Amino acid sequence: MTTNFPKPSADHGMNGGMNGGMTGRGPCARADFRVFRRLRRAACLALILGVGGLTGGCATSAVVGIGASGAVAASEERGLGGALRDKRIKAVINYHLLDVDPQLLRGLSTAVYEGRVLLTGIAATTAKRDAAVRIAWQAEGVKEVINEIIVDAKGVSGSFARDTWISAKLRAKLLFETDIVGINYSIDTVRGTVHLLGVAQDRAELDLVLIYARNLSHVRNVVNHVILKTDPRRQANQAKK
Repeated sequence: MTTNFPKPSADHGMNGGMNGGMTGRGPCARADFRVFRRLRRAACLALILGVGGLTGGCATSAVVGIGASGAVAASEERGLGGALRDKRIKAVINYHLLDVDPQLLRGLSTAVYEGRVLLTGIAATTAKRDAAVRIAWQAEGVKEVINEIIVDAKGVSGSFARDTWISAKLRAKLLFETDIVGINYSIDTVRGTVHLLGVAQDRAELDLVLIYARNLSHVRNVVNHVILKTDPRRQANQAKK
């Protein structure tokens, strides 16, 4: 996402606007600077929501964050184009889930890697779960839909905080392990069950990922949907592009 900040003029630059505008340039200068500050705050908020993880110096951090996100996507096994296609698929699925049933969207998580869609979370009824699967299949570019949705009439997970901690802990381990290309993995945890999606460089890397996941505190089970880099399904999908 690109946000354009107003370009400071000679009279309303960061120094001129703050010093001149606040001391002797009149109400128009003060109003201009107030508008600039409001736009800057709004842009910072939008960038935080869109990019995530941005802290102080929002304008500079935004450029770094956007550039870093692009660089990370480009270095993934699926490449920048594949990452963008997957984001579009996820956005389309979530849009239609929201349109059909906002509560269903809140209870589910959607991960997409190279057109393979993993649905996790909790649905109140079997009918709602099946509806989510149908919606996922309707998105253009979907090659596979993996249904790991739990049906529970309560429709909520009481272990959300712990599940979030498990996912974050495992994600950090994968990113800092030199023998694992961690950016190629998607992780979601529901009621202590870790769900993995993505592409492993080889069997040794995947085995190491599974060991890390199983050895984390509070993990009850690990469900693996990661495929190897040499998997024929990847080659077939790439040939269709």
